[in-house]
Amino acid sequence: MRLPVFILCVFLPLFLVPAIAVEAKPMFAPKPAVVIPGADQVSLYLPLLKGKRVGMVVNPTSTIGNKSSVDSLHALGVDIRAIFGPEHGFRGNASNGAKVKDETDPATGIPVISLYGKKSKPSEEDMAKIDILIYDIQDVGCRFFTYINTLRNVMESCAASGKELLILDRPNPNDFVDGPILDMNLKSGIGQFPIPITHGMTVGEFAGMINGEGWMKDKQQCKIKVIKVKNYTHGMDYTLPVNASPNLNTPQSVLLYPSLCLFEGTIISQGRGTYMPFTVLGAPALKGKYSFHFTPKSIPGMSEDPLHKNEDCYGLDLRKYNTAPLRKAGKVNIAWMIELYKAYPFKEKFFDGTQSKAMGDINKLVGTTAFKAQIIAGKSESEIRKSWEPGLSQYKQLRKKYLLYQE
Repeated sequence: MRLPVFILCVFLPLFLVPAIAVEAKPMFAPKPAVVIPGADQVSLYLPLLKGKRVGMVVNPTSTIGNKSSVDSLHALGVDIRAIFGPEHGFRGNASNGAKVKDETDPATGIPVISLYGKKSKPSEEDMAKIDILIYDIQDVGCRFFTYINTLRNVMESCAASGKELLILDRPNPNDFVDGPILDMNLKSGIGQFPIPITHGMTVGEFAGMINGEGWMKDKQQCKIKVIKVKNYTHGMDYTLPVNASPNLNTPQSVLLYPSLCLFEGTIISQGRGTYMPFTVLGAPALKGKYSFHFTPKSIPGMSEDPLHKNEDCYGLDLRKYNTAPLRKAGKVNIAWMIELYKAYPFKEKFFDGTQSKAMGDINKLVGTTAFKAQIIAGKSESEIRKSWEPGLSQYKQLRKKYLLYQE
């Protein structure tokens, strides 16, 4: 039987037209690659340690997987001759600012030499006992976080002795650049370099800047080798697997630290003496102006003599504050400083940092004498930020020379 002509005209072209290629879309988006710190890439650096006497600059953040890097490498047969402990000590049981004594590690029997007591860097005698020094400490990307001072100090010891420094690099959780450049007339234990509050670099990158900018004694040069973080790029969100220090004990505290540490130079408590440090702000004199309150106590290993001990402090609860916009904008929050200064009834006492046993001087913390005067004068946030230029932009250009990771 013959098909009607109109049926052939309508349907036959459908069989003759070539198939149109349609791009297949995956049902699930690929998972991002896992970030692997330098320390966890043991196969890359274990051969470098074979037959060598090893020293390690480490603290509780120094881990391979979920185990101490010292314990892990010791178990692999690495000849560790000395452990150098920075602030808080190797096992992290010392309070902020507390001097740390030399000891013998009970777990491994290895001598532990304090770099936060009688000396701040390995001596000539210490360096004679080792062939290579490992630096493996998690940084949080701030000028006043003292471990970058320790980094420079051990680089000087390596440079003087001709020994190599092996840096097991780790991500920067506060990976942005902001704040005024430190006025070197205000150089102190909480500010050693002409950099902003947040420097936007990993420790491995910062070591390159120390070398390149001649920031060591007599502009010495240290031979460094960096085991880079795998699958890491600048600007990534990164949650620390281990507490950065006794008082940076939550991811939120780490992200708020660049902003809240500035209050160490004021009469405002940042929560030291509680189990929520660097996530709250308050003082007794703010009672009636804020309903939220907390009471600092003596906590061994964290804060034994905190500001406003045993007093109710009223102020801001930032434990659930969304830090994402700050990180995306790459900013330290100075609006809280402006707000609490305006709210504080005894303004002549607001910057009385002598009552804070931890830091004490707002000028040294911020890095400039202008900031305190600007807050007192009622300057706006935009006016204060404008005063950080052109230094901040110049630093950003300088930083690019030393980056090991893409932005």
